[in-house]
Amino acid sequence: MEALIPEAEIDPEAWLNDIASRAKREETLCGEGVMVWHVWGEGIPLILLHGGHGAWNHWCRNVEFLAANGFKVMVADLPGLGLSHDPGPPYTSDGIAKIVHYGITRLVNEKDLVHLVGFSFGSVIGAVVAEMLGPQLGSFNVVGAAGFGPRERVADSMIKIHDGLSKDEKISAARNNMEWLMFADPNNVGELAIFMQLQNSGRARTLSRPISMTLRLLEALPNIFAPVNALWGDLDRTTMGSLEDRMQMLKDERPDASIEVLNGVGHWSQFEAADRFNQWLISKIN
Repeated sequence: MEALIPEAEIDPEAWLNDIASRAKREETLCGEGVMVWHVWGEGIPLILLHGGHGAWNHWCRNVEFLAANGFKVMVADLPGLGLSHDPGPPYTSDGIAKIVHYGITRLVNEKDLVHLVGFSFGSVIGAVVAEMLGPQLGSFNVVGAAGFGPRERVADSMIKIHDGLSKDEKISAARNNMEWLMFADPNNVGELAIFMQLQNSGRARTLSRPISMTLRLLEALPNIFAPVNALWGDLDRTTMGSLEDRMQMLKDERPDASIEVLNGVGHWSQFEAADRFNQWLISKIN
């Protein structure tokens, strides 16, 4: 397993701000406000859609590597999450995807082929966006994908973070949630992951879980006319013993799909196993 960031040597907020400072900020319409995009590098458009209760920082260990390998890395704060404004109704995968697709049409030349990556909740939104992109889509890649219908009650082990908690209670809740949901190895839950969890959950207004538990990903797959690639960690708690079933469901809709599983990795594979994730993605989109 890859060594994670030596967190004793960094300040999480300063480290993230440093990465963000090298991105260009773009804004597109979102409800009565704006959707915020963070863009690193130049080259082939590569769009990254984060998970539920997340933001661009779900990809903090990936963006600069990908930008250095010839991609224009365009990372969304999805509507109602991160720095983006509330999308307004309908609060559905299709309603949110329309806003994301509109943003892409404003930021990417219509002649450019686009590669799309969705993590967890972002894979459901991404599937609908992929439908809308049609022949402009170069590949659709999902990581820890949701969109396979109702699942076991993973959330029962989560602790809701709210303003009534003390600072220490919030930190404890964030650690619990990261250990339970996002990582295979609890020892990988450091100050950086906890900081991101607290920051992202404090900004989240879009309820992602109901959308994640729909079948919208599967419904979209036959309508995506580009290669489909999927990656899971073998210890991803969101699969709750159903990983083989999910892979078969995906294959039923897209027999041509490429599926890989990373050993010893949890839900947030692009963070917990960043080196392996980065190499996997590069191999699929080059």
